[in-house]
Amino acid sequence: MLIVALVLAVIGLAALVTAVVTSNELIAWVCIGASVIGVVLLIVDALRERSAGDAGDAPEELDETEPEFAEDYPEEAPVAEEAEAESDAETTAVQQHDEDSNSR
Repeated sequence: MLIVALVLAVIGLAALVTAVVTSNELIAWVCIGASVIGVVLLIVDALRERSAGDAGDAPEELDETEPEFAEDYPEEAPVAEEAEAESDAETTAVQQHDEDSNSR
């Protein structure tokens, strides 16, 4: 149907050029008719495609036993826990340094 609309567009363009050059009213009406028919065909095609797309987009029931995604990487400690462990080590080192300074 899109090919028919494209052919009608080419015919309409050719009729428009011919109508302007020859000042022929009949050819101008042919141009208008070809354009209107082409637009109607494009609208019908778009509606058909949309209705076919809606029928194909029906959601399938998900199997609850399988997750929606799978992790492809091994289990690792979360970054927040690693940062917390490092921060505790730094705090301990600073406290020991302060105690050594106060004892002098």
